[in-house]
Amino acid sequence: MNGWGRAFRRRRVIGSGGTGPENTGPSSEDDARPTPAVLSVILVVVVLGFSFEPAVVLPRPAAVPMVLLQLATCLPSTRRLRGAWTLAAQFLLAPWSGLPGFLGASVLLVVERRLRWPLFAVIVLAAGPLAPGDGSVHSVLNGMGNALAHGLIIYALTRLTDLYAELRATRGALGQARVTAERERAGRDLDAVLGAALAQIARLAGQGTRAARDMVVVARAASERVRAAPAVQSAEADDGTDVSARAMTPGPAWPIVVATHLEYLIVGMAYLLGDGVPGGRIAGYAAVLVAVVGLQAYHSLPRPPGVRPPYAAWTLGLQLALALGVLAAPDGPYPQLVGFAAASVLIVLPARTGWPAAGALTAVAAVALLARTDGPGARGTALLLLDIVVIALVFYGLALLTRLVQQVREAREALASLVVARERRRIARDVHDLLGYGLSAIVLKGELAVRDPDRERAGRHLADAAALAERALADLRAIPGEGAELTLEEELASARKVLAAAGIAVRVRGAAYSVDGVSQALFATVLREAVTNVLRHAAGAGRCEVDLGPGLLRVADDGRALPAPQRREGAGPGAGGNGLRNLRERAAALGGVLEAGPAPHGGGPGGTRGYVLTVRLESAPVPLTG
Repeated sequence: MNGWGRAFRRRRVIGSGGTGPENTGPSSEDDARPTPAVLSVILVVVVLGFSFEPAVVLPRPAAVPMVLLQLATCLPSTRRLRGAWTLAAQFLLAPWSGLPGFLGASVLLVVERRLRWPLFAVIVLAAGPLAPGDGSVHSVLNGMGNALAHGLIIYALTRLTDLYAELRATRGALGQARVTAERERAGRDLDAVLGAALAQIARLAGQGTRAARDMVVVARAASERVRAAPAVQSAEADDGTDVSARAMTPGPAWPIVVATHLEYLIVGMAYLLGDGVPGGRIAGYAAVLVAVVGLQAYHSLPRPPGVRPPYAAWTLGLQLALALGVLAAPDGPYPQLVGFAAASVLIVLPARTGWPAAGALTAVAAVALLARTDGPGARGTALLLLDIVVIALVFYGLALLTRLVQQVREAREALASLVVARERRRIARDVHDLLGYGLSAIVLKGELAVRDPDRERAGRHLADAAALAERALADLRAIPGEGAELTLEEELASARKVLAAAGIAVRVRGAAYSVDGVSQALFATVLREAVTNVLRHAAGAGRCEVDLGPGLLRVADDGRALPAPQRREGAGPGAGGNGLRNLRERAAALGGVLEAGPAPHGGGPGGTRGYVLTVRLESAPVPLTG
């Protein structure tokens, strides 16, 4: 019998595709990730293709439940059924179904790790003697090769599909884990740097006026550190590694690709050597077989997204020429080589041209087979085309799924890094906005205690400083969590008390209850920062006005801005340092606007020039002007 008949008679031997983050080209279509339904279709087509036997129109009776059990084991929608009972049923059906590779795949998916691979090896070895045929070396190797290839490929496709779904479902979990770790590290850092300073302040305040100057020095140094630091840096390096994702990376995928390619080569060589083909043609066919399979493996090598294999035009063209050339060879061995070329077309070319090109390639193979007088006929051609389609989908499916797993893993990493960066920014912003006020108030109270000759009043100032230190310490410990909770009513009361101690009269128009719940926390934070700025930057301030209303907060003072040398860099009028930048971010998050700068003539309290800070949310009805 000629090569076509022999190729048609033998069992299919399928290799697997590449595992790297292949990209089919720069086209934007390649970035579109297929839905789980599309991935399930690939699995179904591969399983059904493996279940057909050459020259057999109807499958064996035992093959039907074997296929159904395999689909139930592999598909994402039914994998909850996967277990000991499905494995036991397949074990009973395997000898009569002719599909030992299915049992091998289920063993790899169900059995625990330390036993799965030894059991899989036993199934592969047993498949050789049980394979249909004449018991020749080629028949035994073909049976073992089919069991090996089918088992490894179904296992790899199923695991990659599971991993893809799992990684997509847990995209936020990695970010949350990173945020938790970052909060723990930030808590340790903040406690070591600022917690110790606040504890020292409380201790010095309790030692009376003799330690007041030391307390002021410590508080001022801590205040400058809080207000100057742009961000809270983690004490531990963030190398961006994702331990959980790395643990889920399909490590066995590339060995599976190598094993199936080698299996195809070994069985193909055994077929050529045992078929009586003249020596010269055997060498030629063997070279073509090695070249086509090797080029397919080359096209499947892992590469960064958007990067095609080097010299892809030449390598793909050579593979196509060799795969199509054997269709016109005298013995016509392995028309399934076209399947390898079709897989490479799908991997290398953009999707909009890859699928039509693969379809055209399959059609060319069909015409070439039907045109041969010694060809397999219509029914044989149909089954050989099924072989080609299954090979192409297997290789493309492995490459596609592995690339998708890698892309989702990278997306998880990027999302986690973004979440951590936002959390670090949030912590730094809270440290600045929440602790700056308390430390400035502590400095004020300490200076009053130093200057006040009345020991009783000085003691009260120090007691207030100790209370402020305790409150700041509580805020500090709350920041690494969800942040300290501020209420507008408490901040108004605190502002009155602190500004009054500094000799600044406070006038409040409106009430906290007129502000809606969404605006309360924002306005409390803005008020705290505004009071801090009055204490630090408004030299000679004697009056401060606070206007409250729905969606509106306005704080104005009659002080004069300190000269530039006495200010922090970037804290000039209207420029805004970390404080104003943070407040603008907070206001923008609620759809509001923050404006700050010197008041126009007559815009400050009592018609003075002064400084004005205004926050307006969308709910603010009309701007206030004075």
